[in-house]
Amino acid sequence: MHTELTARSPRSLREAWVALAGLSAVFLFEMLDNSILNVALPTIGRELHASTTSLQWVTGAYSVVFGGLMLAFGALADRFGRRRIMLTGLVLLGLASLATAFVGNAEQLIAVRVLMGIAAAMTTPGSMALAFRLFEADDLRVRATTLISTVGLVGLAIGPTAGGLVLAIAPWQVLLLVNVPIAALAIIGVRAGIAADDPADLHRDPLDVLGAVLGTATIVLALVAPTLFVNEGTGSWAPWTVTAAAVAGAISFVRRERSTRYPLLDLKLVARPLVSSGLAFKSAAGLATAGLGYLVTLQLQLDWGWPPVLAALGLLPQVVVLVAGGAFVSPFVRKVGLERAAWLSAAAVVLGLAFYALLGRLGYVWVALALALVAAGLRVVGVVAGVNVLRGLPENRTTIGAALIDTASEVTTGAGIAAAGTILAALFTGSIATSNWSAQQTSQFETAVMIAALVLTAAAAALVGWGFVRSRRATS
Repeated sequence: MHTELTARSPRSLREAWVALAGLSAVFLFEMLDNSILNVALPTIGRELHASTTSLQWVTGAYSVVFGGLMLAFGALADRFGRRRIMLTGLVLLGLASLATAFVGNAEQLIAVRVLMGIAAAMTTPGSMALAFRLFEADDLRVRATTLISTVGLVGLAIGPTAGGLVLAIAPWQVLLLVNVPIAALAIIGVRAGIAADDPADLHRDPLDVLGAVLGTATIVLALVAPTLFVNEGTGSWAPWTVTAAAVAGAISFVRRERSTRYPLLDLKLVARPLVSSGLAFKSAAGLATAGLGYLVTLQLQLDWGWPPVLAALGLLPQVVVLVAGGAFVSPFVRKVGLERAAWLSAAAVVLGLAFYALLGRLGYVWVALALALVAAGLRVVGVVAGVNVLRGLPENRTTIGAALIDTASEVTTGAGIAAAGTILAALFTGSIATSNWSAQQTSQFETAVMIAALVLTAAAAALVGWGFVRSRRATS
């Protein structure tokens, strides 16, 4: 099996269905874990007697560990084997999920979520890198990545609904125990469908341990800072201190990577036109999408008074386009090409956010149109920007490239929410969570939402513009 897979790349998705099933299961786990547990937080709080802060870290610990360790595990995978690291992470995922059955307090649950975050950092970047390396033709790479991302988006979409239905008939632990069969499916698919790592495809540069520590610390601080800004407010010293530490860490990381002989992340590779443009487009999409989701959720519930269930239904245009739009990605890319598809789709995301900033307060129809436009752009850019980044890297750097894509998305997502939350906090007087706003507070909220959306639009547009210049250079 391994000899055959190594000798000839699959000529169709059908030939690689076993491998794609395993890799799709990996992405499904990550997307499902991001959404399915949120609906159970009140139940978890009651049963484990957890504080508000503890509940926040039940979800936050996973995201911070996941985002912080992706670069380090990406570097390890390119040195010691992508398949090996992924299978190890899947075993860890299964064991951590099983441990949920024995959780007795919030601290133990947070520890389980940390282990799951480590498992996600070991597996998620590898799913894209292995799918890219499985095929030689760019068209098949786009189709495979689209398939895998569609499975994950379905998990993200049905997660809250599925979680609510499960809670009606079963304990909350089942929501995490479901990872066990998903991990088993992924292990079977990866072992049976993907050849063992060829030593010739790996590189043996010494691991930059100091660079890994600095990079991980910088990303963790960058992911914690937005939460502190939203929760503590701009008047607190904590978010500013953490932000300053993140900036200092980033400067130290760059200096380390530029001076060491064997960097964790070769900045010369990141500066390649295809790589830098893909990262810019992905970052712009992450910034715009996170900011829009945050602002629309608050608008529907706090300004318009929609109950949570109706607000969730109000986000359906985005969900439908994200899931159903997968069928249009490959035809669109074939028609306009990978480079043009990347900047056009990123520009559509920015245009949708600008549309919301200027017209969103006029009624739900305009909000729905903005959500659909952003989702349409995101559906394409999420695939083609990642493929372009991996196309621009040497073959023995693909996993850290995939990790860099996911890290950029995680960090800009946090930055988008932090920027929107900070502007709202600065312009809205009183408690935003109270009912029966005064006319002045309603006006302040609508103004703050418009300004926040315009600021995010400008930042995302700058990223798209810079990415467009870099992509033109790559084309020429």
